[in-house]
Amino acid sequence: MQYVSTRGNEKKRTFSEAVLEGLADDGGLLVPTHLPDFSDQWPDWQGLPYHELAYQILRPLASDLSDDALRNCCQSAYGPSYGGPVAPLRRVGDFHILELFHGPTLAFKDVALQLLGRLFGHILQQTEQELNIVAATSGDTGSAAIHGLKEIPRVRLFVTHPAGRIADLQRRQMTSVISESVFNLAVEGTFDDCQQMVKELSSDLDYKQQHSIGAVNSINFARIAAQIVYYFAAYLQTPRALDRVPAVVAVPTGNFGNILAAEYARRMGLPLACTVLASNENDILPSFFQSGVYRRGKPKATHSPAMDIQVASNFERYLYLLTSQDPGRVRTLMADFARDGQVQVEANLGKEWAALSCSNHDTLQTVKQVWEQHRYLLDPHTATAWWAMNKQRNEFASEFPKIVVATAHPAKFPDVLKRVVPADVSDLSHPTLEALKALPERLFTIGAKTDLLKEFVSQGIALGAGGVFLSSKEKAAPHG
Repeated sequence: MQYVSTRGNEKKRTFSEAVLEGLADDGGLLVPTHLPDFSDQWPDWQGLPYHELAYQILRPLASDLSDDALRNCCQSAYGPSYGGPVAPLRRVGDFHILELFHGPTLAFKDVALQLLGRLFGHILQQTEQELNIVAATSGDTGSAAIHGLKEIPRVRLFVTHPAGRIADLQRRQMTSVISESVFNLAVEGTFDDCQQMVKELSSDLDYKQQHSIGAVNSINFARIAAQIVYYFAAYLQTPRALDRVPAVVAVPTGNFGNILAAEYARRMGLPLACTVLASNENDILPSFFQSGVYRRGKPKATHSPAMDIQVASNFERYLYLLTSQDPGRVRTLMADFARDGQVQVEANLGKEWAALSCSNHDTLQTVKQVWEQHRYLLDPHTATAWWAMNKQRNEFASEFPKIVVATAHPAKFPDVLKRVVPADVSDLSHPTLEALKALPERLFTIGAKTDLLKEFVSQGIALGAGGVFLSSKEKAAPHG
């Protein structure tokens, strides 16, 4: 399997090269030249341990890795150190809940980042390279990346997040990791600012090569590849999977990586009748699916902060699919979007997609109703997906399994959920999170400028090489 840029750079990469490169040299995202077809294989996978299912699905995508290396990475990522079951399916009322929050940071990002850390470790050892990861997070990516990579040799991690715009516990999961190889940066701006800074830094080819810059955001295709696995795992747990009864899946969506993995799974032969995109009040994606116009707006702060995004980086990969893998068309569309803040795409989106925007009010009311009716507590992000599935349920045959993707443990959002459920609900707390409150934090603050991020990263690398880190209000102010 080889990987190419969505924007037409003709250079072809192996999986290992794509993992280390992250963002393509021309600013595009790396994608496989084709997708494997598992239509005749997936029924044989029922009952496999999760790590073996991951191996079977990733094998053709990571064809340059040896069988032993890939299998060892999967076994290590999803073994006892993961902390719990990887992707159990739980029946709640008429829906199935795909619980992806049993990993070390209690969020779905663990599934991909535990594996990505192992892949980085193996590839860097083989190539005798070092890698400096620069990432943007709207909540969970940062902590999952830190916990997936903090013990991986040859890796430094620089994580940006929007100052004051993520939950307190989400911040503490990152800033309480005190390590010479981990730097947390609060950016005085929005998540879109963070994401733009990281993209601009990675697009500076001289800087990227000089400082060995890599990515763990879902711009790294290995993240998407790992997420494809749990859609197969979920479907195989439904009661009539071997009868090939199509399923419907609802996904809380911010940066489009999680739901893109579902689309890839469908194109690989998984029987998904429809993918329901659930957004919060930041409705750029629902607006696109309803009108064909992708238009940047101003991010709104909501009860589901990890989805407070206006520019979904993985949407470019979906455009690549919509344009029949035409990199010239994608390049033009992305240039128009960068210039005008909007593009219109003429495409038949079909019945395989639905997209809805859930208000703050409906988010809280959904949490309350599901708790009262089923004694099951949803986090605010998962609540948007339940709400969207409930809105669409009559569009599908009753026998179709309806899978709601649960992306985070509710204990990460106690202040929001206590507004609508009793304060003594056990799932409003978790021992792992409670322990964070007593830990010291290390955090640096920078302005929302790419040059400031570059300067910080350069100094952080120098520190790792024995240099002295400089900090000031103008550059990087320590916090906590």
